[in-house]
Amino acid sequence: MAYQNLLSELTDGILTITIHRPDKLNALNRTVLEELDSAFSEAAQDPSVQAIILTGSGPKAFVAGADISAFMDFSADEGAALARHGQEIFRRLEQSAKPIVAAINGFALGGGCELAMSCHFRIAADHAKFGQPEVNLGLIPGYGGTQRLTRLVGRGRAMELMMTGSMIDAQEAWRIGLVNHVVPADGLMAYTKQILQTILAKSPMAIAKLVEAVDASGGEPAEGYLQEARLFGACFGTREMKEGVTAFLEKRKPAFR
Repeated sequence: MAYQNLLSELTDGILTITIHRPDKLNALNRTVLEELDSAFSEAAQDPSVQAIILTGSGPKAFVAGADISAFMDFSADEGAALARHGQEIFRRLEQSAKPIVAAINGFALGGGCELAMSCHFRIAADHAKFGQPEVNLGLIPGYGGTQRLTRLVGRGRAMELMMTGSMIDAQEAWRIGLVNHVVPADGLMAYTKQILQTILAKSPMAIAKLVEAVDASGGEPAEGYLQEARLFGACFGTREMKEGVTAFLEKRKPAFR
C-alpha cells in the first residue's frame, strides 16, 4: 500500500519503515499514526516480513514530537481520546510477535520518544537527542511515556526527565538504559540490520513467545495507561496548556505563573 507519510523497503526479510515528513521533523499527526498502524498490521500478516526497523527521514529527526498546532482547541475528552488512540497503536507495536527495532537518527522528543520506547529495543545515532518536554506545553506524555519511561530507566530518572522537560544526548540515554547501543550516524542502519540478522537466525516461534512472556513481566499495565490518558486529557482547555501551546507556536518561553 502507498502511504502519504511513510516510506518502506523490504530487504532480506527486514522491513524498514521510514516516517517521511522531513519539513515537520517527522512530527506525528493523526495521519501518520493511522498509517503506522496500517503498515505494522500489514507487516504482521506478511510472511515475507520477519523483522521491522522503524526510523525517521533525513539526518535531523527520528520523530521530533507531535503536531502541536492541532492541540489548541481540544477539550479534555478529545485530549483523552487522542491519548487512548495513540496508546492503542503503540501497544500493538510493543506486543508485535515480530521484532521491531527503533533506529533513532536524530531528535526523539515527546511522542517520538514514546514511539521509540514502544519498540522492542532502541539503537541511537551518536547525535540523537531524547526528551519528554510536554510540561513546557502544560501537558504530560500521553502515548504511554509515563509508563514506559519509568519501566525503562527507573522512577527517579523518569520523574526528573519528565518534570524538567530536559533533553539528553545519546550517550546519556545509553547510560540510563533508554537505548541499547550508540553508533556513528553513518553506520546506524547497518548496525541495526546486523543485530536483526542475528535475531532472525533464531526460532520465530520462540521470539514471539519471548515477547509475550516479557510483556507479562510488568504486571497489568492497562490501569496505568488509562490513568495517563485521563490526566493527559485533563490538561486540555486549561489556562496553562493554552499558554504552553501558544508560546510554542509563537516561539517564545511560556509564562505559566
